[in-house]
Amino acid sequence: MSFTTSLIRYTFKRSDDKRDAGLTVPEDLECRRDIRYGTDPKWQLLDVYRPKGSTEKLPVIVSMHGGGWTYGDKERYQWYCMDLAERGFAVVNYTYRLAPEFKFPATMEDTCLVFDWILKNDEWFDLDRVFAVGDSAGGHMVAMYCALCHDENYAKDMGVNVPKKNGEPFAPIAVGLNCGVYEIDTKHMKGMMKSLMKALMKDINDEREGRLINPVPYINEKFPRAYIMTANLDNLAGPPAQKVLTDKLKELGIEYIDKTYGTKEGPLGHVFHCDIRTSSAKECNDEECAFFLKG
Repeated sequence: MSFTTSLIRYTFKRSDDKRDAGLTVPEDLECRRDIRYGTDPKWQLLDVYRPKGSTEKLPVIVSMHGGGWTYGDKERYQWYCMDLAERGFAVVNYTYRLAPEFKFPATMEDTCLVFDWILKNDEWFDLDRVFAVGDSAGGHMVAMYCALCHDENYAKDMGVNVPKKNGEPFAPIAVGLNCGVYEIDTKHMKGMMKSLMKALMKDINDEREGRLINPVPYINEKFPRAYIMTANLDNLAGPPAQKVLTDKLKELGIEYIDKTYGTKEGPLGHVFHCDIRTSSAKECNDEECAFFLKG
C-alpha cells in the first residue's frame, strides 16, 4: 500500500469521525443492514433505509461513496444516506471493493451486482424511479455506470455485465454528481492523483486501461438527467473539474444543472453536502432530491 493511500485512509477517517460524531439513527426510519449482494462477505454488503411505516414501493437512490477509490464504506456514508431517505426515498448504501486490494474495474463489477440485486429484491423499490448519487470518486463511478449502461461496446471492453430490466439496461433515470472528477489524464497527472491511479489501475501505462477509466467519451444521448455540483473552495474537485462533463452533456442536449455552492463570505469545501447538520448540506440535498422527482 502506498503512502498516499495510507494517508488518505487515516486523514479522511479522522475528518469524517469528527464530522459525524454524535449522529444517531432517525426514529422515523427503518433499516435493513449488512445484506450480501455478492459472494464476498466483507466487501459486498449493502444497507437499505426508508421511512418507517411506508407500505408502497418508493423511489430509489443508489449511493456510490467517495474516498479516492481507496477509502470508505457504507458505515461511513450511512448518515448521509439516511438523511436522503428522510426525504421519501428508499436508499441503497453499499460497500464496494477498494483499491489497492482490488483493481479496476472491481468497482464497476460491484456496482452492476448492486443494481442486479435491486432488480431481484424489489419489494421496497419503484423500479421506474431509480436514481443514483456519488461524490468525489463516487461521482466518477456514477458517470461510468451510466455510460456502461448505454454503450454495449464500452461494457464489453471493460468486461462487465450490466443488469437488464425487460431487455433494457437497468440504469438510473437521473443522477447527482457531487464534487467529482470525470476526466483522468493518466499520461500527465502528478502528485496524489497519479498515486491513486497507480493504486486503482492494473497498469497506469496501459493505454487501453487509460481510455476505459475515462467515462465521458463513452457518454451518449441516453445518459440520464444530471445534477452536477461542486463547491467554490473544493481543492480536490472544484470548478472547473466538471466542465468536461457539462460540455459533453450540453453537446448532446441532455438536461443538467451545473451548480457551485458556497460564497466568498461562506466558502464550502469538498463533499460539504455530507455534513448533514449544516444548512448548506440541507440546501444542496433538498435541491438535488427535488431535481430527481421533477421528471
